[in-house]
Amino acid sequence: MHIVVAGLNYRKAPVSIREKFTFAEHDLPLALQELKATRSVMECVVVGTCNRTELYVAVDTQHLCGHHLRTFIEKWFNVPKEQFNQYLYIYENEQAIEHLLRVTSGLDSMVIGETQILGQMRDAFLLAQQLKTTGVLFNTLFKQAITMAKRAHFETGIGENPVSVSYAAVELGKRIFGSYENKKVLIIGAGKMSELTVKHLRSSGASKVIVVNRTLSRAQELAERFGGVASTMDKLSLHLEEADIVISSTGSAGYVLTAEQVSCILQRRRSRPLFMMDIAVPRDLDPRLGDMPNVFLYDIDNLQSLVNAHMEERHKAAVQIEEMIKTELAAFEQWSRTLGISPVIQALQSKASVIHEETMDSLMKKLPELDERELKVISKLTKSIVNQMLRDPIVRIKEMAAERHGDEALEMFTKIFALEEQLDGQKQAEQELRQREAEAAQERAKEDLLAKVRVSVPGDMLAKA
Repeated sequence: MHIVVAGLNYRKAPVSIREKFTFAEHDLPLALQELKATRSVMECVVVGTCNRTELYVAVDTQHLCGHHLRTFIEKWFNVPKEQFNQYLYIYENEQAIEHLLRVTSGLDSMVIGETQILGQMRDAFLLAQQLKTTGVLFNTLFKQAITMAKRAHFETGIGENPVSVSYAAVELGKRIFGSYENKKVLIIGAGKMSELTVKHLRSSGASKVIVVNRTLSRAQELAERFGGVASTMDKLSLHLEEADIVISSTGSAGYVLTAEQVSCILQRRRSRPLFMMDIAVPRDLDPRLGDMPNVFLYDIDNLQSLVNAHMEERHKAAVQIEEMIKTELAAFEQWSRTLGISPVIQALQSKASVIHEETMDSLMKKLPELDERELKVISKLTKSIVNQMLRDPIVRIKEMAAERHGDEALEMFTKIFALEEQLDGQKQAEQELRQREAEAAQERAKEDLLAKVRVSVPGDMLAKA
């Protein structure tokens, strides 16, 4: 079998293209079944995220595989091939396996080392496994990729260092407070950066949010989204007195808070620490604030320097993960070389069994005077001779299949023992079984889809239809 991946991602396709090729979650089961029913496809997994759409398939022949995958994409998304061909990438065998390992471990992500993709790959695999669109090959490969990615994140700590300004700011605050639980967050301005930062703060445990903005309606919109309170700029000093964390990002031409303004407020705060993040350009907060006792001030340059340092750390960790990927590639390659052994050994044993049965039938006709006990003894002894004759060849072909030119060894073994007919029969039986399974799965998926439609559409409307 051959492993192939076809996809579009953020590296090659702009969002205007990617958004045309997204799988709705409720459509994934049917998409998997249709992909599995595609010519030559024996196993498949579909991965869909905001940054990528990928089809992983195991095929029995590479001939026209790319054509079949392009046709599936064209029909499923109803987009002509000409509109996506230039953005589509197709990797085969070792390149496809390496790509899977890189994606799962976060090395191919927009933010290198992020962990969300690991969960997405795991969910995609589990769904395919549940729908029986995976088999021995992908069950082994995807489990190996997920296990390696978990180990890579644990051993290298690649995801521990924040690489966005907003997230870096939140992590800095943790060093000061230890925990954001029950901390009051004051947001000055209601722009995108403020929104991202408060989102990270909320996920880190900050529960009390106050949004101060010149336009009250905008402050109310952001505050409601995070369960906070909206206020106006004229009450800034009042809120500053009770806040633990200040995030400022406005379009003001001058300082929103000066050292003189904050100096009076600090006296009433009674030495409580004040963590201030100035993520505005030009700056909102007077730089002299950083010299005041119990005030921890960071501007966007401080945070960006931290992000850059963390990115360097991630790249160092990525080098380690690249080495892990090489090891995993070699391990999977060695395992996959032995994958073709079982059918060949089964064919040899089946042929030997048929020869033994035919020989015993001939013996019974030529020596009808033999009783049942004598026939059993002869059958047992002759079967033992056959098994002993096969033992060494089977051991040797297992060893040779695990070596570099294992495919050639298997082919020669097949010719020497004339097993082509048995293998063709096995392959035909497997294809017929897969076809029946695919047809049954498609029928179940259609029935499930129809059942959902019946639930969502009133009965009288269905009757009229």
